Amino acid sequence: MTTVAVIDYGMGNIRSVYKALEQAASDARVRVASNAADILSADRVVLPGVGALRDCMAELRRLELIDVIREAARNRPFLGICLGMQALLDSSEENGGTPGLGVIAGDVPRFPDMPGLKVPHMGWNRVYQVHSHALWNGVPQNGYFYFVHSYYVQPASVSDVAAQTDYGVTFASAIARDNVFAVQFHPEKSQRAGLTLLANFVRWDGSK
Repeated sequence: MTTVAVIDYGMGNIRSVYKALEQAASDARVRVASNAADILSADRVVLPGVGALRDCMAELRRLELIDVIREAARNRPFLGICLGMQALLDSSEENGGTPGLGVIAGDVPRFPDMPGLKVPHMGWNRVYQVHSHALWNGVPQNGYFYFVHSYYVQPASVSDVAAQTDYGVTFASAIARDNVFAVQFHPEKSQRAGLTLLANFVRWDGSK
């Protein structure tokens, strides 16, 4: 049976992600993990999160999980969600500059002030799939997903962009490289499309 570790570092809606994965793939064993042994023994790893990247990195450092996450992202199917996506990049503009995990090159700017558009970007928005990927199987092109964020990822290489969304600016709403896939939206809050993506992740072998 495929095992999926959802990393718990004290930030984010861990229970919602856990329950959504259980619903999406009943044949998988999903567990919440906060130590190296439980994370690295899983077949699939999910890094969720909401809030501030500075606090995220501080907690991962306190729990001695930074190198563990980097290792997991190197050698097994790995999914980042929302803040868990932003953490994979090199750095964020948040708090005058906050370093990330450096798994994927790029930075995380804040949405600019835009007339008529509120920050954070909150609610349903379309996701345009830039290229095919196993995690898009059965997910409609330009389908709606649920977002809550004030910052967005800007990969150094356009080849890492798996999907885009418009909110005053066009930003990467999903990125993919090798066995890593990450999304800015919340699949656990995105009804059928989100559950389809999560089910695809559980069955994914790490290739495109």
